[in-house]
Amino acid sequence: MQQTRISSFRFLIRDRDAKFTTSSGTVFRGENITITKTPPRTPRANCYAERFVRTVRGECTDRILISNEHHATKVLSGYAQHYNSHRPHQALEQRAPNDEHRPAAMPIDGVIRRHRVLSGVINKYHPAT
Repeated sequence: MQQTRISSFRFLIRDRDAKFTTSSGTVFRGENITITKTPPRTPRANCYAERFVRTVRGECTDRILISNEHHATKVLSGYAQHYNSHRPHQALEQRAPNDEHRPAAMPIDGVIRRHRVLSGVINKYHPAT
């Protein structure tokens, strides 16, 4: 029987739901994935991860037919790069997390160019130079 690696991820953060059994934990630990459980009786502990997943689904994966694990990894890596470097975040005054030096509001005059990301699922706009 051929062994396949289930993931290239190193960590799994999960809640304490009964659907996660001991055998599922054994599978993840067998792949050298560290499992971290959210604290008991803290329903808001997972809200940030759930919000990120909802954002990824709404802006990316629900719009693309994923064909295999390699394709999923490529798409999610591209989206993560976009999310952290270019996507405006309301809590950061419309800046991206990795974009501390850009002014909060940039008035743009003139021609605007569009750059397609993930085959046009996401579009980035910037002033033409």
